[in-house]
Amino acid sequence: MVVQPMETLSGGRWIGAENWVDVFDPTDVRAPVLRIPALTAGDVRAMYDAAETGFAAWRRTSPFERARVMVGAAGLLRERLDEVAADIVTENGKTLAEARGEAGKAADFLEYYAGAAREGHGTLLHDARPGHRAGFQREPLGVVLAITPWNDPLLTPARKLAPALAAGNAAVLKPATETPMSGMHLARALHDAGLPAGVLNVVTGRTSQLSDALLDDPRIAAVTFTGSNGVGEGLRLRFGARSVRFQAEMGGKNATVVLADADLEAAAATLIPAGFGQAGQRCTATSRVLVERAVYGRFLEILRAEVAVLRLGPGKDPRTTVGPLVSASHRDGVLAAIAKAVVQGARVETGGSAPEGDLFDHGCYVSPTILTEVTTEMDVWRDEVFGPVVIVRPVDGLDQAIDEVNDSVFGLSAAVFTRDLGAAYRFIDEADCGQVAVNTATSGWDVHHPFGGFRDSGSPFKEQGSEALRFYTRVKTFAINSRS
Repeated sequence: MVVQPMETLSGGRWIGAENWVDVFDPTDVRAPVLRIPALTAGDVRAMYDAAETGFAAWRRTSPFERARVMVGAAGLLRERLDEVAADIVTENGKTLAEARGEAGKAADFLEYYAGAAREGHGTLLHDARPGHRAGFQREPLGVVLAITPWNDPLLTPARKLAPALAAGNAAVLKPATETPMSGMHLARALHDAGLPAGVLNVVTGRTSQLSDALLDDPRIAAVTFTGSNGVGEGLRLRFGARSVRFQAEMGGKNATVVLADADLEAAAATLIPAGFGQAGQRCTATSRVLVERAVYGRFLEILRAEVAVLRLGPGKDPRTTVGPLVSASHRDGVLAAIAKAVVQGARVETGGSAPEGDLFDHGCYVSPTILTEVTTEMDVWRDEVFGPVVIVRPVDGLDQAIDEVNDSVFGLSAAVFTRDLGAAYRFIDEADCGQVAVNTATSGWDVHHPFGGFRDSGSPFKEQGSEALRFYTRVKTFAINSRS
């Protein structure tokens, strides 16, 4: 099998390298499916040179022209949707349906922020001085570094790049090494739609060999990061001493509450994609389910039946509902977390291991897993597993449920299922999370919904919606004396 190389975008040109990094398909990791350039520190510095030049031109480009480029790129993603989705499945492992949804949402981000680019961002202000008018305007920051993860390898770069470009910034994108093809599809769509040279540059290669060149360039004006807490906290400290704006979206231990008056069948049906979609590899995935004790047994029975019909397999098989995890190392980490939970006293209701058989032997699979008898002292209660693992635990009413939702260092997303409007509003007010849902999933927030968590789940800057533009712009105040 010939492994195809994929070039990367630098200064408006598609380039290779002397050395390459292999990319693997998590359904069968025996042989690579792609090679990407292993760039050098010098290559990265050249990208920042290009971004500096690109920013000087792009910031002066008409907002209407920026919008045209972004709408054009969205159209190209939609035209290429089948190819893009197939490549997402190949490098990430999620199902084809999930990948198609991701590609469509990436196009939505480009279209939404193309509309935002056409709007004026600022306002007029009164001035106490006679004959004076004042106001403020928002303007771009400069060169933005975007570091993106492997779990949503196209959607997350689009979520970050669309508002950054709409505001007039240039960008250097570092996609996850496991999933570079998806980000490259976004870069190619923008390039083919007419994005000027240098406005977007894509770094590929081994992060350990590039980190200093990537992170220490003095031209970085802002960094937007999605990934693990360990890496995110390191970045926060690294940029804290510099005048670099920092945005982070990190971990979650998202909880869903099911009260006794809820529609149990609807709640269970909603929890299946929320907990096991993308094999649980979503920052907003439901990982803890708190069920009012009066209906705990019945709800667990319903949920077990829903999990039993899930079909594990390769993402390109249309019958598959849960694909593999992204890599063998990540699979092993998830299995280790389950094993540790069992040693600490948890009970495996279903799943709990890697499936066996010819279909699974060379892939990165973990069976959808429900854990019960989990206490709040166990590691699995507190640590983000990031796999198809859901804890189900009984609680005695809304008070205890809210306490346990908030019993976490994270605060990303939470949900409650209830017919009681008063309970719903109380949950919205008291759940210490950036995203709160009632009778729907912890995941699935749309492009215009401000998105981001509290506490260890992220930084004060939100992504998505109009809030994202606050991060990618600075405010300049002006005053005009019209009598002079």
